[in-house]
Amino acid sequence: MPRPRPKAVTLTDAAASRMQQIMSSAEEDFIGVKIGVKNGGCAGMEYTMDYATEAAPLDEVVEDAGVKILIDPKAILFLLGTEIDFVTEKLSQRFVFKNPNQTDACGCGESVTIVPAAAADA
Repeated sequence: MPRPRPKAVTLTDAAASRMQQIMSSAEEDFIGVKIGVKNGGCAGMEYTMDYATEAAPLDEVVEDAGVKILIDPKAILFLLGTEIDFVTEKLSQRFVFKNPNQTDACGCGESVTIVPAAAADA
C-alpha cells in the first residue's frame, strides 16, 4: 500500500481562519481559494489568490484546516511544500507564502523568484 502523498500546500490556523471568515462573508458561494503564480514584479513572479467558484479539470485540490485550496496546474511545481500564513502587523494584515522553492524576493515583498521543485521532490 503506497504511503499517502503529502499536501502540496498547507495553511496555518491563522490563514485558515481568515480564509473561512472572508468566504463566509462573501455575497457569492465559493467552493474555496484558488492560488497560483504569474510573471510580474521586479523579482520575476507574483503569487495569486482568488475565490474559486469551480475546479478546473487539472487543478490540484487540497483540503486543509477546513478550507479547499485549488492550485493552478501551471503553478504546482513552484508551490510544492508552501505554507500559507496570515500575519497581523502594526499597520497591515496579509497572507504570507512560506515557500521552500522561493530563492529571492523584492524589497517590498510583492514579487519573488521561485524555482520549480525537482520532480523527485514531488
